[in-house]
Amino acid sequence: MPTDPAVPAVPAGSWPDREVRPLTRPGTTLLRGLRRTPAVRPERCGLCSQRVDDGHRHLADTAARALVCVCIACALLFERPDGQREGQREGQPERQEQGRAPAQGRYLPLPDRCLTDPGHEPDEAAWTALRIPVSTAFVLDNTALGRRILCYPSPAGATEAERDEDAWRAAFGNSRLAAVLRPDVEALLLRRTGDRIRCLLVPVDVCYELVGRMRLRWRGFDGGAEANADLDAFFADLAERAEPLPKETVA
Repeated sequence: MPTDPAVPAVPAGSWPDREVRPLTRPGTTLLRGLRRTPAVRPERCGLCSQRVDDGHRHLADTAARALVCVCIACALLFERPDGQREGQREGQPERQEQGRAPAQGRYLPLPDRCLTDPGHEPDEAAWTALRIPVSTAFVLDNTALGRRILCYPSPAGATEAERDEDAWRAAFGNSRLAAVLRPDVEALLLRRTGDRIRCLLVPVDVCYELVGRMRLRWRGFDGGAEANADLDAFFADLAERAEPLPKETVA
């Protein structure tokens, strides 16, 4: 087929030189938009929908067995100047017999205390009675279920386990921390490192914060180096924050 002598022949498998033009401004804007990470939706108060900052407070929803993020204003609605919880009757003790629900409202504010009892740490018999399959677990009294439950972190979140009354008595029958544990809002956080078993009384949201962190970092069967380093740092922070239980407290 004859070619036009005015148009230079192009060798097979190649393209003629063309002017390379810079990407237009609309084009760069489009690419930047595609690369942009989607905006993180801000957390909001579960009661009034007001935006809440990091470090916001929580309420325990005893009906839903969940924690509710709340703003400062809503949190204050559930606290009383005399230190009693909303819905608690005058003179009523906070600690109730196992299996009995105290008179209270649906939403309970979480205390901010963190306690330890250095002279009365759990022993090997207590750990064996609880049959904890990992190095870390927490225990709380759940009034909605009417019993005490054991939870431990896992890649899937908080895993619940039931234990009978004999196991609870063997583990915590002489525990001063268990004696002052407030149902639904506090937990006993346990960790075993070597031959030592540490136990702290903490707000229950501390435990679920730990569950969330482990869910993000856990690798393999034993969690991996990153998860275990994070556990060490987490418990070190709690140890600095914790205060010893008063000596006059009895189990």
